[in-house]
Amino acid sequence: MSEMVEVVIDSIRVSLMNQQRIVILREVDAERYLAIWIGVYEAEHLTIALQDVEVSRPLTYDLFTNVIESLNAEVSHIEVVALRDETFYGNIVLHANGNIINIDSRPSDAMNLAVRSDVPIFVAREVMDKAGIIPEEDEISLDEMGEAGTPSGKDNERLSIFEDFLDQLDIDDSADEESK
Repeated sequence: MSEMVEVVIDSIRVSLMNQQRIVILREVDAERYLAIWIGVYEAEHLTIALQDVEVSRPLTYDLFTNVIESLNAEVSHIEVVALRDETFYGNIVLHANGNIINIDSRPSDAMNLAVRSDVPIFVAREVMDKAGIIPEEDEISLDEMGEAGTPSGKDNERLSIFEDFLDQLDIDDSADEESK
């Protein structure tokens, strides 16, 4: 097994070009990030779990978590284990009956289970070395410079998905339509 680096979900972004979702993972002990493209539905389910939104009926990932628990197993952690041909590969690590079980998974599905099970997320060091991004030092946001009235870094990250959406709206056209 290769050396692993612990990461946390930093944010979920929306591509302005094609509305695809991107999960940004941040290395725990460094300022290095990993961007993984995921599906719209996986992103929505992940956002619901991250924001602790109550739903009336179990979503697919809630169901899977319930099945794991009912089988007296538990999710130990999840891993992003490889990057081949621009596709990330994940792994769900379960403990069941004294055994360790590795289940091949898309990273988006594994992250959904990790958030619901409150377990760590790891990325293979070679994947981070290959695809990780270290922001340039001169890229400083306004809130990092301490300008009054700007959201905190955490709030700014949460709001960024909405900023991307609002940037795409053509407000002038909708105002013209209403006046007709």
